[in-house]
Amino acid sequence: MSLSSQQRQEINNIVTGYEFPAGALLPVLYYLQRVNGYLSEDDLQGVADILSIPPVDVFGVATFYTLFHTEATGVNTVLACNNISCYLRGAETVLMTLEKELGIKSGQTTADKKFSLREASCLGACGRGPAMMINGQMYYELTPEKISQILVRF
Repeated sequence: MSLSSQQRQEINNIVTGYEFPAGALLPVLYYLQRVNGYLSEDDLQGVADILSIPPVDVFGVATFYTLFHTEATGVNTVLACNNISCYLRGAETVLMTLEKELGIKSGQTTADKKFSLREASCLGACGRGPAMMINGQMYYELTPEKISQILVRF
């Protein structure tokens, strides 16, 4: 499905704040993901058309950043940091605990569509790792016990 007229209008509103339309790419992608839950191929093509950017460049940006999703996700998106700082502090244990608790592997969504689990190359919490993010909320200095307590809130 292509972009709605309302979405096109909102994108045009975002673009007006930029000297060059291509400079609005990240805010436009954030807007569409917030509204639609993820960035579909049609969304990416529509953005490319509106911003006069090659579709491959829009796709490249959307797939480069770990906070963008190009596939439908669960109600709750869990991002587990796997950078070197978090890794040295136990990120591998965090990921294994998340996979066990959720019953899925990284890159998957639970059968009930309640959780999607993904790895992120950096969540900006290097001094407080290992870290994860759920729906934009950060959690720091994780242990298996903390993870269990956090997940029951969702």
